[in-house]
Amino acid sequence: MADHQYKFNVSMSCGGCSGAVERVLKKLDGVKSFDVSLDTQTASVVADATLPYETVLATIKKTGKAVNTGEADGETREV
Repeated sequence: MADHQYKFNVSMSCGGCSGAVERVLKKLDGVKSFDVSLDTQTASVVADATLPYETVLATIKKTGKAVNTGEADGETREV
């Protein structure tokens, strides 16, 4: 099975915000790589086929940051 590509628009106002998102993604099993950008307010995640979109979304939301939009493999998904 192929890897998943997830992309989220996350409200982040400072380096601490983006750092919090990076820390939770680093600890999440199944995440192969990620890129969190404060400039573009995005978190892009490459995940194992076994890691569902909803799990990544819930993990980012645990940081207390607002997730405005989400995509899974190029398709817009609910947040």
